[in-house]
Amino acid sequence: MLPRHLGYLLRDDLRHLSAEIGRPSGMRVLARHLRCENIEPTATQLEGKELRKYLARAPLRTVAALADGIRRHRDTDGANRDFPQWLTAALADEHDQAGRVAADIAAEESGRRRALLLSLAMFHGSPPSTILSATNTLLKALSHPHDETPRLDRTDLYAEFTAVRAEVDADGRVSFALPGYDSAVRDHFWTYMPDVRRQLRDWFRDCMSSPGLEPAERQAAVARFAEQGLRCQRPEDLRALVERWARTDASPRYLPDAAQLLALGLSDDQHGRYFRQQIYDWSTAADTNERLRHTLVLVCSESMAPTHPDQALVRLHHLARRGKARDGVAARKAVLSLARSENRLYELMLTRLSTDRDQNSWAERDSALFLALADPIRRIRSPRVRALLAQGWSAALRRPDESWAGYLPHWLSACIEYAEHRGHILEVLAAACAADSRTAGRLYRAARAWQHAADGAIADRADTVDHLLHAIDIQQGIESYPNAV
Repeated sequence: MLPRHLGYLLRDDLRHLSAEIGRPSGMRVLARHLRCENIEPTATQLEGKELRKYLARAPLRTVAALADGIRRHRDTDGANRDFPQWLTAALADEHDQAGRVAADIAAEESGRRRALLLSLAMFHGSPPSTILSATNTLLKALSHPHDETPRLDRTDLYAEFTAVRAEVDADGRVSFALPGYDSAVRDHFWTYMPDVRRQLRDWFRDCMSSPGLEPAERQAAVARFAEQGLRCQRPEDLRALVERWARTDASPRYLPDAAQLLALGLSDDQHGRYFRQQIYDWSTAADTNERLRHTLVLVCSESMAPTHPDQALVRLHHLARRGKARDGVAARKAVLSLARSENRLYELMLTRLSTDRDQNSWAERDSALFLALADPIRRIRSPRVRALLAQGWSAALRRPDESWAGYLPHWLSACIEYAEHRGHILEVLAAACAADSRTAGRLYRAARAWQHAADGAIADRADTVDHLLHAIDIQQGIESYPNAV
């Protein structure tokens, strides 16, 4: 996949084989959502000018909301109406909320009431105490004058909720009565108050410090904040919160929030590249703390790998190299799992682990990764893979710790279990020590130890070791004795 701005890199002889990937048809997306709700309008019913105009500019996430609005009107309007009426009503809901919110906010002179509107919109569906706390925090963040009126002389929350057309359901959770009103309120504040966006970010951060927020509330609030930050071209606000929440002195409850913010940033069409680059910078930095590294491992594995597996592999490799304790183990498992998931990624990882190893300050960790990843059977018929395996084994065999000795029995046993591949397997091992007779001696001694440790298949093991010695002789240019001149 080649981004549009890098199109000049595409070779001319391959252009006729390329296809441009663009935004899916809004009409098809809507029709698919409707089919999931057992609503199947005719093609004629979907040809309206107003609908086409809406779908031409609406983000795909709002197309899903439109489909839900159509479903809602079908369920509430009864049998006396049909799809055209449901569609008209749903479109009216989508169009009317922005204007209604703008008029409501303009008519509302109370700063506290406006703060209540935004707090309820951001923590929509939360208990009254959460809304009140967010409202007071917002007033403080914007240096709003403190209300000196005695508390019992002021309006209670129920009356304030009623004044902004909000309702408290049977579970004690507050929401606006009008569908889509909460989204329109958030859009209005972030769009028409650009001078306080930084303060809104800090306000949201302070609100999320409340230990009383339930996981579902936190997840919904993070998604709403991310939507506004990305829509208003402020990905740095998401990055700032991730760095704050992943600090070593922050509460562990913030880590899912940080991971969610990164995942939402990665999935954004416009800003995904920004977050992939930021994750790369964090992954390669020496001062990235353990908590942030742990978060990056999770995000690379679950959010980046499905859409950008090559880039996820590179970042996980850097994290595995630099990780310590828990995050290092997690990164190692994640990069090995991803590399094993398909042959192309397997070869890519072998290439990274087998190139410039002697000059690499991460040689020890790369060697451990190579030994854990290298498979004596997988793609062994490929000359390129055999060359990469030989390079990796060569570096491993020269290491003083002899960590390779624990992996050699698996390779030698594969020569017996998969006899048809024995020649290729032994070729790799022999090529790995062809340039160093001492390394060849270490390998041969380890093979002899494997041979004599057998409980069974003694003859097969002896034959395998004999063939290994012969392969080493060939690699070193030594002819067998009977043919020597």
